[in-house]
Amino acid sequence: MKQSLIQALQNRLEEGRLLENQPLKEYTSFRIGGAASVLLLPKTAAELQACLRVLSEYGETPYIIGAGSNILAPDEGLDRVVICLRSMAEVRRVSENEIEAEAGALLSKTAVFAKNEGLSGMEFAHGIPGTVGGAVFMNAGAYGGEISHVCKAVTVLERSGEIRELSCDEAAFGYRTSRFENSGEIVLCARFSLIPASSDEIGAKMAELLQRRRASQPLEQPSAGSTFKRPVGGYAAALIDQAGLKGLQIGGAAVSEKHAGFVVNLGGATAADVRALIAQIQEKVKENSGIQLEPEVRIW
Repeated sequence: MKQSLIQALQNRLEEGRLLENQPLKEYTSFRIGGAASVLLLPKTAAELQACLRVLSEYGETPYIIGAGSNILAPDEGLDRVVICLRSMAEVRRVSENEIEAEAGALLSKTAVFAKNEGLSGMEFAHGIPGTVGGAVFMNAGAYGGEISHVCKAVTVLERSGEIRELSCDEAAFGYRTSRFENSGEIVLCARFSLIPASSDEIGAKMAELLQRRRASQPLEQPSAGSTFKRPVGGYAAALIDQAGLKGLQIGGAAVSEKHAGFVVNLGGATAADVRALIAQIQEKVKENSGIQLEPEVRIW
């Protein structure tokens, strides 16, 4: 990568917020991935804007990550700029029934903030291991709730550098998708419309959902959460289990014995192991049920 580009980016950030040759396995929940040539950690929208202008001048399109909880990064790494938004993580109350969270804020932190403010509606998000930006990007959900149910507006940074606010309708949410998949816009923050309720009752509901998650999911092992999207007329985990694939292993990657919908890293798994396992699961499930499973994990 050009040193002039690296220097130009460094000039837009505080000391220590541009890192070279950073292993992506340290930034993804799968704990898989080679080195990114350059990793940026902007603290503010202004810093992010400045970096995007530089990247545009050099004809570079960055990868954007938050908690890296739904990403399979390549073993060989990326000769690209990766922007991690973890440092942009403020959560605040903006009106009687609304809170606003920056893209890098963890969903769990945002849900706890809402609880402490006596606002209900984000209990479902407490156990989802991702950030607000990633959750908006893919309309994350669990236990009957999803981001589109509570999202009032999304503030985005266009690749041109312009900042805009979009309504929930404009975000075009669908099942595990949104307009941001293809628009090139970067989510800066989201505003959520919630309902006043007892903090104790909200906390009890969050604890119940977290207990259910811990009992049924392999949270003790590195993964990217649910590996496949829910197919029409069924559940991926059930289809995988019915095909006799629980425990199926390729290299260091395996179908979880606890929850067949999860591919887990048993230790030392590579992206190649995971891709091969995903392909075999898809093949066997198609043979057994006629249903083609679609990955939910983003494969870089």
